[in-house]
Amino acid sequence: MDTETKIKEVIDKEIKPALAMEGGSVEFLGLEDGVVKVALLGACGGCPLSQMTLKNFVETTIKQRVPDVKKVVASNDFF
Repeated sequence: MDTETKIKEVIDKEIKPALAMEGGSVEFLGLEDGVVKVALLGACGGCPLSQMTLKNFVETTIKQRVPDVKKVVASNDFF
């Protein structure tokens, strides 16, 4: 399984269900040089704690499951 497929699987099976309990979601946008790009959606999109969620949950979970990942950034971090 390639890195991108592993990332999508972690997002779909572990991260999205947890965020959905709070009315939020996350969408995989791409992978470049070990940096995963995502969009925080729903309640997560406008939440003042979204950066904590991104770093402490989304990034930590992905990095634990997919060691090739160096960093996770939200869409507003690179547009």
